[in-house]
Amino acid sequence: MIGNLITTPFGRRSMSLAYLKAQTEAQEIAEGKVADKWQVYRWLCEGKDVIGVGDRSLAVLNALLSFVPDNMLSEEIGLIVFPSNAQLSLRAHGMAPATLRRHLAALLECGLITRKDSPNGKRYSRKDRQGEITDAFGFSLAPLLARAEEFQRAAESVRAASMALRLVRERITLHRRDIAKLIQVAVAEDVPGDWGATWRRFRALVDALPRKASLGVLEPILGDLAALHEKVANLLEEHINTENSSGNESRYDTQQQNSKPDPTIDFEPGFRKNQGSKSGPIQKGQGGANVAKTYPLGLVMKACPEITDYAVSGIGNWRELLMTAAQVRGYLGISPSAYEEALDVLGEENTAIVIACMLQRAETINSAGGYLRALTEKARAGEFSVGPMLMAALRSTGAHLQMVSK
Repeated sequence: MIGNLITTPFGRRSMSLAYLKAQTEAQEIAEGKVADKWQVYRWLCEGKDVIGVGDRSLAVLNALLSFVPDNMLSEEIGLIVFPSNAQLSLRAHGMAPATLRRHLAALLECGLITRKDSPNGKRYSRKDRQGEITDAFGFSLAPLLARAEEFQRAAESVRAASMALRLVRERITLHRRDIAKLIQVAVAEDVPGDWGATWRRFRALVDALPRKASLGVLEPILGDLAALHEKVANLLEEHINTENSSGNESRYDTQQQNSKPDPTIDFEPGFRKNQGSKSGPIQKGQGGANVAKTYPLGLVMKACPEITDYAVSGIGNWRELLMTAAQVRGYLGISPSAYEEALDVLGEENTAIVIACMLQRAETINSAGGYLRALTEKARAGEFSVGPMLMAALRSTGAHLQMVSK
């Protein structure tokens, strides 16, 4: 069968060294080599980014492959197809002629097909008396057979990269879950440490994660999360070991243990003296009465928007604000006793508002726990209310100007 010689394009189509190279490679097919055309096509679909071919061009290639009478590509069966543009357009889901020509040119440029043009540029075949094709002019699919192994390697490399990316994302998810829960445990159990700074570092790493990222972008973030995970775990392990050592010593020195009946670490020095000695007009539990009616949640969120960053899925009601404020108190370094005292005097809603306002100006407060204790004492004496503090926070954010202008 004629067709193994180097051919040139018909008419004004120019010849190039790349086109010559594609034809030369297509002729270097081992004798008897065969390949499943649809398997080769699937490899191309997987490795299209490596090969450099687009989705629409692959749709045209799919149409060309459908004109091969057998599922196997081989030289014996014939590797040249000669459909008209009208037939090819129908099998390419009605693609417009201009678009069809553009994607055929893209397939030629990628070296996935070559042309074997007839003297007049038309596509046809010649048959002998027995009906066997002796020569054909059209598009040669020989490059697909010659480069089948290359396409398989491209598909495997894409699958390996996809697997590596998936594993990195899984490890990032595990680190995120573990770090968040370990910090919550540390705060709830009053483990010594700057957990507010640790939480902010954690949130900065999480916020830096893009929705769609390559392996090169995610690997450094994974390394930082792994280091932070190790740091948090080591701090908790050290705390556990310290407690175990203290427990072992207490077996032999009970008298020394009794000499310090309150070993709780004081997070708010200077504000615990004479604690609880004052009694005032605010009765226990009355500080939060009708606070939702007095201060709408929308107003609180305008004045204190930063607390939203610590919420799991946003703040849409008072319950979510209360839960978020309970977490934030630990990140600010407020001890459970100071928080419970504030709840008793101010009420849940007012305490949540105060913590949200404190978070807004956390950089200017040296001891958040001591500051909350001082406000609680003033509230017990009738010298503090939440309203002015909330309005001050509203003015600092500039939200009051927008409300006035409306």
